[in-house]
Amino acid sequence: MPKGVVFPADTTDTLEKPCYDYKGLSRSRTFIEKLVSSLQTVGFDVYQIDHEDANGQFEINYTYTDALTSADRYIFFKMAASEIAKELGLIASFMPKPFANRTGTGMHMHLSISDDQGNLFADDRDPRQLGLSLLGYHFLGGLLAHAPALTAICAPTINSYKRLVVGRSLSGATWAPAYISYGDNNRSSLVRVPGGRLELRLPDSSCNPYLAAAAVIAAGLDGIEKAIDPGEPQNFNLYDSTPEALAALGIHTLPQNLEAAIAALAADPVITDALGVLADEFISLKRMEWVEYMRHVSEWEVHRYLEFF
Repeated sequence: MPKGVVFPADTTDTLEKPCYDYKGLSRSRTFIEKLVSSLQTVGFDVYQIDHEDANGQFEINYTYTDALTSADRYIFFKMAASEIAKELGLIASFMPKPFANRTGTGMHMHLSISDDQGNLFADDRDPRQLGLSLLGYHFLGGLLAHAPALTAICAPTINSYKRLVVGRSLSGATWAPAYISYGDNNRSSLVRVPGGRLELRLPDSSCNPYLAAAAVIAAGLDGIEKAIDPGEPQNFNLYDSTPEALAALGIHTLPQNLEAAIAALAADPVITDALGVLADEFISLKRMEWVEYMRHVSEWEVHRYLEFF
């Protein structure tokens, strides 16, 4: 990192679209194999590894479990990745958007409710043909209804909103959501329905998984209690539509900065009541973070304005 500049550890990982690039994956195998071996040693069932859509970005998938254990495992995963990278003279970053011209890093949540009979979100008789039960649709309705407030918890940093952009990404494409909608295999939506479960694409890798899980559960349970209908799925590329066309369909955008997200959270008693005193503290700290950010004079400003006027 000369002069504080960060770049992918593999300097040959330069493809414009490196997603699923086997060569890029194999060249980072020393780090990845060491990490996977460590996770497996403590009981992680790792079943898939791939190169993601940004240079130096990888995804490691392991089997789902209950919400609390999942949060514990996510924290352990981040600690393991960071320490193993440090041993190799690298940095494992979980910053949501470290490079303006590359895709960011999300932390998608896959959600379902089960009992002794199995997955209660799954229903092959779904008239919308998404394999989702009425219970699942009501939980989904709660997620969409409380999406603005959830954004503050699930995307809790200034940098998070460089990922949740409306319109074209500087990398030419983005799989991060900006619109409050759901669809089948639609990665431009906030929620994707991959057959009998919900994939919430809002959280990023900077979020506290315990707070995020609690807020998401509260939103979903409110949807069940109030039988909130999420409306019809949208199975087209939302990024290709105009704001006017989306508004005509009743599709709204997520908050586009931390200040707007915190305001939405403060105005949502379902989520704040569920989090209790933690919500008050979180809102206070994040408002202070926003003020600090707005008072910061960036290098971009100096280059743009120093001699302009």
